[in-house]
Amino acid sequence: MSAVTQASINIRTDPSVKDSAQALFSALGMDMTTAINLFLRQAVRVQGIPFPVALGPARTARPVPGGWEDKIWIADDFDAPLDDFNDYQ
Repeated sequence: MSAVTQASINIRTDPSVKDSAQALFSALGMDMTTAINLFLRQAVRVQGIPFPVALGPARTARPVPGGWEDKIWIADDFDAPLDDFNDYQ
């Protein structure tokens, strides 16, 4: 079996962003390298940034009252969830 050649990438980021990302990726069962490779492969697959990048205001959502906070969100823009879904197809 032949060895897979690997290229190194060095990046600089805010330490708190790095720590938060590592905690998130760990909770998802992956390390930083796996997450960055996932991003790179998805960027190549879609031939662009694999998520919306915009100068406009971020999409906002409001929590549903009645004990469902952090579980159900209602989008301010009715088409936003559909747009997000279509972006990942």
